[in-house]
Amino acid sequence: MRIGAHMSVAGGVANAVERAVVHGCEALQIFSKNANQWCANPLDPEEVGRFRRRVEETGITPVVSHASYLINLATTAPALREQSIAAFIDELDRAEALGLLGVVIHPGTCTAGTEEDALRLIADAIRHSLAARPGQQTMVLLEHTAGQGRTLGYRFEHLAAIINHLDGSARVGVCLDTCHLIASGYDIVSDAGYEDAFRQFDQIVGRDRLKVFHGNDSKKPCGSRVDRHEHIGQGCLGLKPFRRLINDPRFADLPLLIETEKSIGAERPGTIVEDPFDAKNLTVLRSLRATPRSA
Repeated sequence: MRIGAHMSVAGGVANAVERAVVHGCEALQIFSKNANQWCANPLDPEEVGRFRRRVEETGITPVVSHASYLINLATTAPALREQSIAAFIDELDRAEALGLLGVVIHPGTCTAGTEEDALRLIADAIRHSLAARPGQQTMVLLEHTAGQGRTLGYRFEHLAAIINHLDGSARVGVCLDTCHLIASGYDIVSDAGYEDAFRQFDQIVGRDRLKVFHGNDSKKPCGSRVDRHEHIGQGCLGLKPFRRLINDPRFADLPLLIETEKSIGAERPGTIVEDPFDAKNLTVLRSLRATPRSA
């Protein structure tokens, strides 16, 4: 697997690539805008050029973005729905400009009606967004969730339903998060549970849809439906499932991207330095490889 991390774009999107280099990342995730704001300044063309050039020079691949947390494609509120779809199209535009594989997005939170109603709303929003940008290559990467509250996407069946409503669009893939898997009830810690979880995924969604893993340990136990990331090996997952995942030939060359806690104050303005927490988590993951990666 290609081990990497979510990196800050502070100081410009190209700086995320430099931070990835400092940490020895082989793959990368970014926010292309502030994840807690609706609006953002347009990407600077010169900065976009620097970003794309450094990605090519470093061989870091794939690179994905994570959509704003404010977007809810499942909402029934007309104003919020319109705002969410517009913001999601902007995320696709920014990812396309940067040459990214795709945009990782939480499917949405059901605000009224049944889960099936909400899954159709999500699919309709994605269909509208893709139709608005027919010439783009950027993928929509549906993230499997922990299932807090009325959040959708915590069952493989939810992801399959959205994809089916989109007539199996080739522009839609899946991101699996190790923390979310165990929190939502998929026991990937035990040998039998690990095999059963991925057997189910293959049967219900299809392994060909899987494009990205988020590698996070979990503060909460299996079935808790609480999304709380922990440092690798220090939570309810431990090291065993990460070792199994990293060496699983079915997932060779897929990215495993950590979203674990960052160190406070590791960087000073104008500097790019190694984050001690990121360095430790990435080192732990690399140590689990059966053989060193040659490229």
